[in-house]
Amino acid sequence: QVQLVESGGGLVQAGGSLTLSCALSGRTASNYAMGWFRQAPGKERAIVAAISRDGFRLYVADSVKGRFTISRDNIQNTAYLHMNSLKPEDTAVYYCAAVNRVGIDYERRSSAYPYWGQGTQVAVSS
Repeated sequence: QVQLVESGGGLVQAGGSLTLSCALSGRTASNYAMGWFRQAPGKERAIVAAISRDGFRLYVADSVKGRFTISRDNIQNTAYLHMNSLKPEDTAVYYCAAVNRVGIDYERRSSAYPYWGQGTQVAVSS
């Protein structure tokens, strides 16, 4: 069974940076496309970034493009979300997710992901 554990969230001032980590255990990470989603109070969960199994194909949502990047280390079985120039509107619970993929692409649809972490809170103060 796949287990995902996020870490790295916290409180940061606007303009600051955080890096979230998502450790995958129970299976080999290189078989799974992974994604980061976020959910702010009163809003639906939304895609932030996604990455293919091999780490060569990336997707970053327009709302964070130029500020956030996604990466992964399949030796460490870990995916990362690097967040720079944080804004108060980035405040949300951030979730990582994984899906076993045969193909080489990333996955943007939350409904396609069967495995989710517990979430980590990111709060950006103005």
